[in-house]
Amino acid sequence: MELYGYFRSSTAYRVRIALNMKGLDCTHIPLSILAGEHKAQEYLRKNPQGFVPYMTDGDVAMGQSMAMLEYLEESYPEPALLPKDAAGRARVRQLSGIIACDIHPLDNLRVLKYITGVLGASDAQKTEWYHHWIREGFKAFETLLKDGKSGDFCHGNEVTFADLCLVPQVYNAARFNCPLDDFPTILRIADNCNRLEAFIEALPENQADAL
Repeated sequence: MELYGYFRSSTAYRVRIALNMKGLDCTHIPLSILAGEHKAQEYLRKNPQGFVPYMTDGDVAMGQSMAMLEYLEESYPEPALLPKDAAGRARVRQLSGIIACDIHPLDNLRVLKYITGVLGASDAQKTEWYHHWIREGFKAFETLLKDGKSGDFCHGNEVTFADLCLVPQVYNAARFNCPLDDFPTILRIADNCNRLEAFIEALPENQADAL
């Protein structure tokens, strides 16, 4: 099994946590986003989107981190990262989607570079853009966490996809100095996650390519 990634990629970060949670041996192959290695022709032949992460498992290969999480869950089901009941799985996927579909795509590096480069936004405007979409997504996420179905983690007392998506987004928000005082449940759950070895080992600063 191989995972092409970048230490600061929040999508690669969530897959690293899943691999660690499931105790899977995986060779991590770093690609420097800043150096443009993800746009090299050799890599584009593997992953035409030119994004990280990209994962192979024998003859199976895929891009898109959420597809990887689903693949790992189906192929290596223990320990489970989705609830057993359909309603629980739907709730976890809803929470995960707020991060993976609504926050991250608007705040990732290629979008930030576009709004400062092509659209001419200032650094202050870029930061405000970043903070705005974090706040918008986290408001909903925080409200959903208060529906009585959360516990030590986003869904009950077991780690799920929702935690794997949340923790990298909290990490990035802190990195961009986004105030998070209005989201105490998010911070509590992220803190619980970050006490686990699987999350600690997946931290960006603990990766071989960390700058």
